[in-house]
Amino acid sequence: MAHTFEDLVNLERLAEEAHAAYIDSPGDDTRAAWLAAADTFQAAVVEHAAAEGKSRYEVEMAAKKAVRHPETEAA
Repeated sequence: MAHTFEDLVNLERLAEEAHAAYIDSPGDDTRAAWLAAADTFQAAVVEHAAAEGKSRYEVEMAAKKAVRHPETEAA
């Protein structure tokens, strides 16, 4: 199933939330959740980039920018 850019943004948001949970409460469970979320995001990025004929790096950076700096997207 091809992922939309919105899917990528949501997956990156989940990975960021899982990372924050790990930072707040380091442990094997929170680390595993963070790594699983990051892996899911990366796999979706690769799939989306291939389907769209775009650079994986550019797709990844665009999704991360949308999550981490949403105010620049609206400008």
